[in-house]
Amino acid sequence: MPAIIFRFVLAVLAVWRLTHLLSKEDGPFDLVYHFRRRLGEGFFGRLLDCFYCLSIWIALPIALWLGIDWKEKVLYWLALSGAACLLEQGTTKNDPPKPPEYSED
Repeated sequence: MPAIIFRFVLAVLAVWRLTHLLSKEDGPFDLVYHFRRRLGEGFFGRLLDCFYCLSIWIALPIALWLGIDWKEKVLYWLALSGAACLLEQGTTKNDPPKPPEYSED
């Protein structure tokens, strides 16, 4: 496997893991949970609630590190976030939606 593909796959896994940790998990000793609670309902608190939104920002520094010129950095940025979103879709259990509760009086 060429080194560039290995680095890309490794970067995708890193973006997915960090994004998943911050948006879906409580973390060790509930550190991430308390961090999210501290951020509250503001911009950053809502950002941590959305995997897709957060993956864009998590991918940015990694893309800046991996890319050589600005075009490559932008492509890495979008590709890393997109691949992390696809990985999230593939690993999330999709239960069928529950039918709405309806009762007649």
